[in-house]
Amino acid sequence: MHEKTHQEVTARLSKVEGHLRAVRRMVEDGRDCPEVLLQISAVRAALDQIGRIILEDHLDICIVAAIEEGSGEKAIAKLKESLARFLH
Repeated sequence: MHEKTHQEVTARLSKVEGHLRAVRRMVEDGRDCPEVLLQISAVRAALDQIGRIILEDHLDICIVAAIEEGSGEKAIAKLKESLARFLH
C-alpha cells in the first residue's frame, strides 16, 4: 500500500471508530431507532469508501506488479475472491 494511501485509510478508520462509538452512545442513551439507523448507514458508507480506496491502491500496485511478473491470473483470482466478500 502506498504510504499516502496508508495514512488516508488510517485517518478514515479513526474517524469511523469515533463515529461508531457515538452510535453506541446513542443506543445506550435510548435514542430513536431511525436516528441510530441513519448513523449506522453513515458508518457503513464510510467503510465502503475505505474499501474502495484500498481496492484502487491494490489495483495500482499489486495487480499491476503481478501482471508484470507473469502471475496476473492468480492475482486476479484472489482479487475476485476479495471482491465477492467485500461486496457481499
